[in-house]
Amino acid sequence: MTPPSSDILAELHQQTFSLDHAALTDLLAHTQNLLIIQDLDGVCMGLVKDPLNRDIDQAYVNAVTAYDGHFFVLTNGEHIGKRGINGIVAKALGQAIGNRHLPGLAAGGIQWQDRHGQLTHPGVSEAELAFLKTVPSRIEECLRGFLDTVDHGLSPEELTHCIQASVLDNVASPTANLNTFHQRLTNPALYRQLQAQMQGLTESLLTDAIEQGLSDSFFVHYAPNLGRDQQGNEVVWWADDTTSGTTDFQFMLRGAVKEAGVLALLNHYYFYKTEQYPLGVGFNARQAPKEMADMLTLVKQNFDPAHMPLIVGVGDTVTSQAVTTDDGLEFKRGGSDRNFLQLIQNIGQVFDSGNLVVYVDSSGGELKNRRAIQVAERNGVPTVTQGPGDPRDTDDALTLNVVFPKGYRQYCEVFQTGAAGRRDL
Repeated sequence: MTPPSSDILAELHQQTFSLDHAALTDLLAHTQNLLIIQDLDGVCMGLVKDPLNRDIDQAYVNAVTAYDGHFFVLTNGEHIGKRGINGIVAKALGQAIGNRHLPGLAAGGIQWQDRHGQLTHPGVSEAELAFLKTVPSRIEECLRGFLDTVDHGLSPEELTHCIQASVLDNVASPTANLNTFHQRLTNPALYRQLQAQMQGLTESLLTDAIEQGLSDSFFVHYAPNLGRDQQGNEVVWWADDTTSGTTDFQFMLRGAVKEAGVLALLNHYYFYKTEQYPLGVGFNARQAPKEMADMLTLVKQNFDPAHMPLIVGVGDTVTSQAVTTDDGLEFKRGGSDRNFLQLIQNIGQVFDSGNLVVYVDSSGGELKNRRAIQVAERNGVPTVTQGPGDPRDTDDALTLNVVFPKGYRQYCEVFQTGAAGRRDL
């Protein structure tokens, strides 16, 4: 098989909003030193309001095996539990998963699973897991307590359904998912009050954790969000008449951020290639530096450039929202995939390895809180005329090299075609 030319790699790496899916397919099929780090929801399966309704295509799952050792997931969801990806994969296959588990990191980077389904929570204590186990019931109590005091217009049966759909009893990242409430509540102001209730609950949970001696164990992830404030905390995106804003309030383990997961996965990949762990055999995402600049320094100091792979980061949640201030427009940049994609881009720049950032447009799913990519014909050639961020935000440091305006099916087709070619490597 002929490897991709350096011209193709350079061309994609230097492009913004490229629609050259054939070139990306070529890279996936022929690049031997390749590391794909990929999100799940909205990328390889559609976004849905209720996670219990997710489906994944069997052909995609089978294609993953062709990338064995070169592909890892990095998701804020989980591998296990009734809403975990393993159950979705088993349903798609119609049989036991065997060695076709999706390998990688879940729960933001602290739930590791290999392709055989061996699962661990590196760096997580039993006391932390025990506290997390109490969170789902607290979410349900808060939802019921608040909704019993307001006129929400839902029947008892509808209310029960919404609550059941909203309480995600994940092992390592219990979550309040308000998508179903946003769909059913006709009063936008009431939905914003519900957002405020969930924010207040998560703050109370953090306080309770401190009182139990777990002062540095947890943080709250808002998805989607408007970036971080000066203290490093994520900023809630309050709903308005056109968007649902923040729908997921995830109570997560400190250090469970996707960019830290990139370090852990790169450490694992180097062992796969060299039988040595540059950051040590026991390194996990919770041991990573907090600042991205320090993460990049750690990579520069410990990873041999001779073995640095072409890293392809794939995500669907990158936001940029204009906010009016006294000094004019300020752009709040967030999204649960932004930072891990940014770190991959930065590593590519430092090591001159041509890393690629791939963006899958998930605005066509059931969640209407994402700006769609706009495509138009220019001189007979389809061209992206507007990306997923605010069009006025021209200083965003993150470059989306290749985009899939038609969503996860379009991406999966490229992924699967690349896998078919890769089997001959």
